[in-house]
Amino acid sequence: MNAVVIATRPRRLGFDVIHGAARRDGDSDGFTLIEVVLALTIFALLAGIVYGALALSRGAVTKSQASAERNQKQRASVDLLGSYIRSAYPYRPTPQNQTIYFDGTSDSLTFISAYSQALGGRGMAKIQIAAKESDNGQTALTLEEAMPVRLNDDQGGAGQSHRLVLQERVKDLRLAYLDPQAEEETWEERWDGQERRLLPRAVRLTFWDENGREVRWIFPVMMMVLAP
Repeated sequence: MNAVVIATRPRRLGFDVIHGAARRDGDSDGFTLIEVVLALTIFALLAGIVYGALALSRGAVTKSQASAERNQKQRASVDLLGSYIRSAYPYRPTPQNQTIYFDGTSDSLTFISAYSQALGGRGMAKIQIAAKESDNGQTALTLEEAMPVRLNDDQGGAGQSHRLVLQERVKDLRLAYLDPQAEEETWEERWDGQERRLLPRAVRLTFWDENGREVRWIFPVMMMVLAP
């Protein structure tokens, strides 16, 4: 009887065991530690990007709103100041005194206006425009309205005075006055109505704002009358 010889291949237990473990690990449904760390890192990066974008957009909106509020306030100040200057009145202290009360220098202006905000837009008021220190310690462009009209303090009687801040944080305020009698455009740094006996054609205000930009406003004087 012939014997059947079965040849067997030697087994490499170490190799098979390792591959078997590798196969079992590959068939698992879980995540390795490296995959979890990578996922958390990517999530953190995406969260940082989203947060930065939201912070930038919020900052842009805040700056835009603040800029719009400043521009709106400045336009209101320009309109109000223009109403006073355009309504500058050739006020004479007495019928016998034919001089005009209008005292303009390079850093301040005092005159009589036919516009009064306190009286709803109509009525005489004494107006002073100058750069003064505000409540927060900064230099501000201010407008002071006093009524009834008194050219000096010894006239007596009670009166009202209102002070408005037209522009905050101004630097190097300069005023100039357009000569209506000059053949060419001539801006004067001083305008005395008692000497000239007439009002200037226009008033120019120049200053530097808090951002270091030069601001220039020009207002015509509508009631420019030559005193006899």
